[in-house]
Order: sequence, then C-alpha cells, then structure tokens
Amino acid sequence: MKARVVYESLWGNTAKIARAIAEGIGPEARAVSTAEATGDVLAGIDLIVAGAPLLAFGLPTEAIRESIRKDSGSAPSPPDLSHPSMRAWLEGLPPGEGRAAAFETRIWWSPGGAIGAISRGLKRAGYSPVAKGRRFIVTGKYGPLRDGELDRARQWGRALAQAMA
Repeated sequence: MKARVVYESLWGNTAKIARAIAEGIGPEARAVSTAEATGDVLAGIDLIVAGAPLLAFGLPTEAIRESIRKDSGSAPSPPDLSHPSMRAWLEGLPPGEGRAAAFETRIWWSPGGAIGAISRGLKRAGYSPVAKGRRFIVTGKYGPLRDGELDRARQWGRALAQAMA
C-alpha cells in the first residue's frame, strides 16, 4: 500500500507524529511536509493521512501564521514557516481516488479542532475517509509531545494499514 502522511508543523511536534504514523503504516509510507507533497509525490496514492497543529481553535490560517512569524519571541525556537499551510495545501490538492485520514496536534484542553477542516478538504479532492480523525497531545504551546504520543501514533498507523487491507 502506497501511503503519504502530509503535515504542517511549526515547532516539530506534528512532524514527529507524522513520521511515527508513517512508521506504523509500513515501509511504503512516507511522511512529507506540505511543501514536499506535490502532485508527483501523491500520484497513485492509496492513502493520504494529513495533519496540522490546532491553533486559535482551528486549522491555522495565513493570518495566524503571519502573526506567529511576527511574534514568536517567547518560543524556544523559531517556527518553521517554510512550507505552505495545510489549509493552502488542501486548496491546491489535485483530485484523487484513494482513502484518507486526518490528525491534529493540540493542547489537551483546547476547544475547537483542525480534523474536520482537514477531512473536508481531503473529501473535496476525492479521498474518502478510512477512519475517524485522531488527536495527539502536546504539553504546552510549543510542545513537547506528551509521553506516549509517538507510540499512540505508531499504533494508529498500524490500525490505518489494517483498515486499508
């Protein structure tokens, strides 16, 4: 099964989860940033798993990313804004016929969510859901991931592979 786990990650937490999900799915799965997830990389895909951080109660907008760019002084490291937002990537996603799943990274108590917007974007492009979306927890605004989250991500990746079999 050919799978890609596409992510938007600002401080590395979502990227780590994406790599763990890909590891769980199996050897033909690869985690790629939104910048790397071009039409050629997605050609013939059986499964797209897409994820982003939850910011301001939803999928980050360009305005939120610009605000982060201007005011990231309290962050332990600069945010990675070198790749397109998940929102922009979904808007440009070429039509496909595979299956899909969505995930988000978030503080446990945060209201709102990014999974719904990601799932709708994947569905608009022709990718039908294979599983309910999954939330992975960071311990603070910039992380790190809560203990055990990478193992949960690998387990979810294995469950997605089984659902596709």
